[in-house]
Amino acid sequence: MKATLLIELLTEELPPKSLGKLGLAFREQMQKALAEAGFIDAGNAGRWFATPRRLALQFDDCLESQPDRVIEKKGPAVASGVDASGAPTKALEGFMRSAGVSFDQLEKLNDGKAEYFVARSNKSGGRIDEYLADMVEAALKKLPVAKLMRWGAGEAQFVRPVHGLILMHDGRIVPGKVLGLASRNITRGHRFMSVGVIDIPHAEDYEGILEKEGRVIASFAKRRAMIVEQLDGAAGQLTWLRDDALLDEVTALVEYPAVYEASFEPEFLAVPQECLILTMKANQKYFPLMDGAGEQSKLTHRFLVVSNMKVADPANIITGNARVVRPRLADAKFFFETDKKTPLSARIGKLSRVVYHNKLGSQGERVDRLVKLAARIAKRLGADVTQAERAALLAKADLVTDMVGEFPELQGIMGRYYALADGESATVADAIQSHYQPRFNGDVLPQGPVACAVALADKLDALVGFFGIGQIPTGDKDPFGLRRAALGVLRILMEAPLPLSLPELIDDAANGFAPELLSGDWRASSTGFLKERLRHMLRDAGHDHRAVDAVLALDPARIDQVPARLAAVKAFAALPEAEALAAANKRIVNILRKSGAEAGSSVDTALLTEEVEQALFTQVSAASPGIEAQLAAGDYTAALKALAGLRGTVDAFFDGVMVMAEDKATRANRLALLARLAGLMNRVADISKLSS
Repeated sequence: MKATLLIELLTEELPPKSLGKLGLAFREQMQKALAEAGFIDAGNAGRWFATPRRLALQFDDCLESQPDRVIEKKGPAVASGVDASGAPTKALEGFMRSAGVSFDQLEKLNDGKAEYFVARSNKSGGRIDEYLADMVEAALKKLPVAKLMRWGAGEAQFVRPVHGLILMHDGRIVPGKVLGLASRNITRGHRFMSVGVIDIPHAEDYEGILEKEGRVIASFAKRRAMIVEQLDGAAGQLTWLRDDALLDEVTALVEYPAVYEASFEPEFLAVPQECLILTMKANQKYFPLMDGAGEQSKLTHRFLVVSNMKVADPANIITGNARVVRPRLADAKFFFETDKKTPLSARIGKLSRVVYHNKLGSQGERVDRLVKLAARIAKRLGADVTQAERAALLAKADLVTDMVGEFPELQGIMGRYYALADGESATVADAIQSHYQPRFNGDVLPQGPVACAVALADKLDALVGFFGIGQIPTGDKDPFGLRRAALGVLRILMEAPLPLSLPELIDDAANGFAPELLSGDWRASSTGFLKERLRHMLRDAGHDHRAVDAVLALDPARIDQVPARLAAVKAFAALPEAEALAAANKRIVNILRKSGAEAGSSVDTALLTEEVEQALFTQVSAASPGIEAQLAAGDYTAALKALAGLRGTVDAFFDGVMVMAEDKATRANRLALLARLAGLMNRVADISKLSS
């Protein structure tokens, strides 16, 4: 019989930041186990529920008993399973005992590589009662839980103590124990608004009964959507500050959401709004209300609270939340006013007592490097060197302020506010804030050459320093954020865009360190790391992988030119001549690689005896000046399209002559001609990479 299967664990308050992940992982593990056992179809995704005090699952069309199955067990290869007389070897005898079959019952199968013995047996389908509790126990052990708890006198362990278990199939309790608890058909609802203990008569009734009698919205997605709808309604003409991570966390904190508006004294708006917003979001889980949208929006003195109680008169909830947030805002105001009494320039000395890394020195030593590196980059850009040096000097000073000490997320942001309060120029203040940008994928870039110079200095210093001491990211471990730094460098160079050579920038950064500090092959590993980040970034942006490989094969120094090169390769690849030229180029590259140093240093026209090689030399010579001019002008598309005109002559050359001629001089001359052609063809990208 097919019916709905229900599983629920009633717990103490689960970790809110991981509740959604726990619910999804629980569903995935149970879906896999039930499908493999034959109780549900593989495509039956079921439904998952997660509230602060429960994880639950429903699977419709779940069988009460498995279908009868044929169990197939793979044994030894035939070649090693029998001896010369055809009798079973000891290995095969052991397999037969474990499978419970005789030699006559074995079958032979060929998987394309070898022939092997197979034992097949029929197994009657078991009832779900025999398997379910063990499946749930196994699934719980595979959940992404960082730390387990043990409670009571038993040995059960889970992320939080578990106090109730439901295992039901249709209207029947499936017997079993999970974490020491026997299954029942009762649960509990909201701590304060529920009718009390709730009976679940049928598995399919779970969600509806829990909402009606228990005042619990069991579905995480439904509860989240309710919160968004209520926030939209409560905001009215204002805009609530959307934060998806906070939305998920608040959804995990409430079982029956209700949104109310509260406010604080307008005098706190004199504090930078980033401080107030972070205080409300991080400490209180409130949604600030903004006057307007986008970067120009301003914080109001009103905010929205997502409560776990829906009441007729929310006055106590509103005043209570307003009272709770006030001390937090007062702290922020105190930090801000106190910090402003000491100029950023007076804090620089304290950075010498802040360790950056035990091998790379203090933050003070790092600032010295950043000042010099930012100046060199600014000079390359033709930017104001003095302002770049000043911004780099002050960039880390806010790390020793009270505000950033309380809220590290505000580093750079507070530096800008304090710099403006100190009378620094807007250019310097903006560079202090934006030198951390981009902080994440999709974040805005620093604006202006001074800000870009300081931001590049910050990231390049980190990359060269940590690669120099061997602290290279491995797997998913990147404690110093070097992947983020690398992507920041690449995005700034490419999207600003900036006409800078990446190898020269790396050299500039390396000059800030003592030579003996940079050990091993740090340069190759760091440049390789940047190249791979660029490869992934371009592919993620939707560029064809062959075009990306073709461009990056030349290790372009100017990252700002990469988009134009990619566009040129894309346009070239669309030409009818592209495939043939790419194949010819691949052939040329292979010939030149195998021939080693046999190629002549230049083409001797007197040795061009065949008409086809004379024609190729003439056409390459005629096309070179125009292509060189197009390359110098950055018109890569025109340069590659001009190469398309060589296709017929190149084909005729390979059809008409043998490159590796017996005569050594002829062979060297033809190789020199091919080397000249390859040099012309591969100035924009290695087009051999386009050959399928």
